[in-house]
Amino acid sequence: MRQPIQRVYDPKRGASIATLAYEYPPDWQVPEHAHGSDQLIYATRGVMEIASGQSLWLIPPQFAVWIPAAARHSIRMPGAVSMRTLYIRPGVSHGMPKTCAVFHVTPLLRELIVETVRIGNLRTRNALHCALRDLLVAHLGEASAIPTFLTLPKDARALEVAQASMARLSRNPAFHALCAKAGASVRTIERCFRREVGTDFETWRRQARLMKAVELLVAGKSVKQVAFAVGYRRPSAFVAMFRKVFATTPKAWVSAL
Repeated sequence: MRQPIQRVYDPKRGASIATLAYEYPPDWQVPEHAHGSDQLIYATRGVMEIASGQSLWLIPPQFAVWIPAAARHSIRMPGAVSMRTLYIRPGVSHGMPKTCAVFHVTPLLRELIVETVRIGNLRTRNALHCALRDLLVAHLGEASAIPTFLTLPKDARALEVAQASMARLSRNPAFHALCAKAGASVRTIERCFRREVGTDFETWRRQARLMKAVELLVAGKSVKQVAFAVGYRRPSAFVAMFRKVFATTPKAWVSAL
């Protein structure tokens, strides 16, 4: 049975944005839930894995995830996480997505989030709070979307293939072997991925590798270790894939965290 929408953290009367700062230990799991307000979830330290519906997002400190009001989601902390959350009254953030999305957090946006959390609640009758709110919302509207998510298929056989692939990224199992173990043909599973995920299996698996790579890089693993852990025989091939998505090398990306 689904839990009712939580409203305990929603902005109270007279406030446009409420906040929460929380320190989570490694391997912590926040069960599926939803809020009555729009949310911006950001970690000043650590990586979060957020699931909503069929989609998974990996959120390192350079990114924040937007979760619209009433969207059900769960959160897993692979390691320790310093989470900073903004609960935004619906209608305040005009033009934001109606579905979950991940955005790049610029240094200025980071400071706006941190300062808002420090204040606690942005009051609608406080001129400084209103100015901060408007600046924050403006920067959210201009933030760049980041492709660090996976969509999981609904079909039981295709889902088994996806989960088996994610569990064995370093071994890089052959697609036909994964399909055979799931009891379906390659053609059938490929059709399921195209219909339910919107892409072919190998493109989906590259995205799974990228998500795992982000988690390992933030955890302090070397580029070579990460490349092998996500199934690349040559680190240079991994670096090329990473640069294509993030427009920088893994080493430079980690240094900027």
